[in-house]
Amino acid sequence: MDFLHSDILPFLRTIRVTDIIDISIVAVVIYYIIKHFRKTRAAQLIKGIAIILIVTYLAEWLNLNVISFVLGNVIQIGFIALVIIFQPELRRALEHVGRSKFGLWFTDEKSDHQDMVAEVARAAESMSKTNTGALIVFEKEVSLDDLLTGGTLINADVSSELLENIFVHNTPLHDGAVIIRNGKIYKAACVLPLSSNRDLSKECGTRHRAALGISEQSDCVSLVVSEETGKISVMNRGNMIRNLSVATLSELLVKVLEPKDEVPENVKKNLDIIKNYTEKLKKKNEDKNEEN
Repeated sequence: MDFLHSDILPFLRTIRVTDIIDISIVAVVIYYIIKHFRKTRAAQLIKGIAIILIVTYLAEWLNLNVISFVLGNVIQIGFIALVIIFQPELRRALEHVGRSKFGLWFTDEKSDHQDMVAEVARAAESMSKTNTGALIVFEKEVSLDDLLTGGTLINADVSSELLENIFVHNTPLHDGAVIIRNGKIYKAACVLPLSSNRDLSKECGTRHRAALGISEQSDCVSLVVSEETGKISVMNRGNMIRNLSVATLSELLVKVLEPKDEVPENVKKNLDIIKNYTEKLKKKNEDKNEEN
């Protein structure tokens, strides 16, 4: 008790409200940094850095001067090396902050996607009936240029006829993704980064893995028509919604592509229905994966 009164209580009296806020902010930032890097290859690098720091501390404690000197210089240079090594992860983290609600305060871009969504949905319906494989990516605020490989510049208005012709089997542009930017077909036959998600259903092929991979690394929305089953899927922010009907697809695309204050009244009335429907589909897919 004497220790409590002599040391702890005087220390607690010096803590201000700003100190609590300060510590809380740092704790939250550290938590989200760990959460962001936990499932990436950077997690292994962080473990390696932690081991180097522990060895450095032990070397100093045991008076191992040569090892301490070498590791000390490595650590000094390491801060620059870390920026280079973690450049992709840092970029995605900053983009994630920019896509957050706070980041949206600094942008007022608004556009009408109604006609474009209608054309895409019409093409998806037609390709679904004929089991024509398709992969369409809708670029939003974050540019996809750094994530795309190859591709042929199209720069044309979105139409169902053009999309269907692009994905006709054995045509020059059918194998790859179509990128829609600013309401136009920007490129076709683009190669996308594949998702490393190990929990992905075995029914999902390369198109699904590519669509999911690009959605994990940006704020884009991806649409896939399965060549094997004709089923329509949508990926957004690393989440996959499968087995969509054409009507639900149209409503969902309007929801995820339009700013909330730009969604028409008739769509707003159906958003709760869409949400419930997509949640049921997601739960059904999760149950199916568990059974497999």
